Amino acid sequence: MYEDKRKAMVELIRRRGIKDERVLNAMLKVPRHLFVPADLVDRAYDDSPLPIGKGQTISQPYIVALMTEALGLDENSKVLEIGTGSGYQAAILAEIAKEVYTVERIPELAERAQKILRALGYNNVYFKIGDGTEGWPEFAPYDAIIVTAASPKVPEPLIEQLKVGGVLVIPVGSELTQELLKITKLSEDGETKVESLGGCVFVKLKGKYGWQE
Repeated sequence: MYEDKRKAMVELIRRRGIKDERVLNAMLKVPRHLFVPADLVDRAYDDSPLPIGKGQTISQPYIVALMTEALGLDENSKVLEIGTGSGYQAAILAEIAKEVYTVERIPELAERAQKILRALGYNNVYFKIGDGTEGWPEFAPYDAIIVTAASPKVPEPLIEQLKVGGVLVIPVGSELTQELLKITKLSEDGETKVESLGGCVFVKLKGKYGWQE
């Protein structure tokens, strides 16, 4: 049952313009229904965000695919994810990349995501509970960084922790609407190239370099 729904979801994403086969294959493989609350399982493969508790959401599948494709990952990539949430995005990243480092500020969400990801056999995902706006400097630099919550500005530590040539994908804007940005780091002194991937709406990125509590 879920397999057919997952295929239909991926087919829709493909029609909407996602071309990276690694991303599409990862989304065909990861059981999204395991990452949503039990009462929303029937809607797990709808192309829409869903609440996961604690005021957070699991992102719309198309947006997950768009952000992942923009990162340009391969089997050697080391990725930092800011905002573990349900753990679904981390699973998609783990299917493609070598290592995924994920930071979540809400302990209950981090623990639940870790339990699901471990049960599914993702041993290349490393978890931290803390302020995601500060990144995870111990394992920097990263080939790619993905931020799954909206910030009023780009957190400086994330640019610092990115490799030259690396890509940061982050929603930036007001509390109500944001623009999804793809930022490529061009030099060690922090010079960047910024591209817009379109409008979006995410929950707020809270922390020292994001929205204040």
